Amino acid sequence: MANRIRGEVPLDLGGQRYTLCLTLGALAELETALQAGDLAGLAARFAGGRVSARDLIALLGVALRGGGHDLDDAAVARLPLAGGLDAVSAALGDVLAAAFGEAPGPANPP
Repeated sequence: MANRIRGEVPLDLGGQRYTLCLTLGALAELETALQAGDLAGLAARFAGGRVSARDLIALLGVALRGGGHDLDDAAVARLPLAGGLDAVSAALGDVLAAAFGEAPGPANPP
C-alpha cells in the first residue's frame, strides 16, 4: 500500500497495483536518462506540460523502481495502459508534485 507521507503514489496497470516513488536515486537516474543536467532542469522539463512518450517511459520507470519494483524501461514500455494514459499521467503528476512540491497558486499559496 502506498504511503503518501513518504511520497508514494499508487497506480493500477493491467490489473496489478504498483507503487510509484521518486527517491533521490530515482531522480539522479532520471537526470541522466533525460540529460537534464540538474534537478532544476528536470522540474522545468516537466513543468512545461509537453512530454514525449520516451519521457513518460523514463519517468514511469524510475518512479516504479523507486517504489520497489524491479522493472527495466523495456518492461515498463510493455505495461498495459489499463485506465488510459490519463490515469498514468495523473499518477506521474502526483509523484512529481510529491518530489518537487506543489507549485504556488490560488489553491497552494506560498
